[in-house]
Amino acid sequence: MSGVVRFGVSLDSDLLQNFDKHIKVKKYTNRSEAIRDLIREELIKQEWQENKEVTGAIVLVYNHHKRELANWLIDVQHHYFNCILSSQHIHLDEDNCLEIIAVYGIAERIKELYEKLKAKKGVKHTSFTEATTGKKVD
Repeated sequence: MSGVVRFGVSLDSDLLQNFDKHIKVKKYTNRSEAIRDLIREELIKQEWQENKEVTGAIVLVYNHHKRELANWLIDVQHHYFNCILSSQHIHLDEDNCLEIIAVYGIAERIKELYEKLKAKKGVKHTSFTEATTGKKVD
């Protein structure tokens, strides 16, 4: 951080009261920390919307007994090798697997990968965490 700048914000008293409740629930020590996080979240969303270089994680839960699903998932990941940093495969039980895929690259390409994996029959659950490379968000 290049230096701290103080500024004033005018808010409706009900909004401030609700924000203070939010701060307490999220265990922030002060309003400044909470405001910084909210600003960062918006800047990260903007990076994704503007198709910047970003990072994140894709999580899948699927039944590995589903015919050809595991092979299809591997083939798709090979097709997107240039935006997959790593993947971790976890056996949840005799039927279900959890796959965590760390991604890095241009936002649209990563979204394309996620949508392809999510839409495949046999995939039971997917989630997606958008993150920043940290280069533009302090």
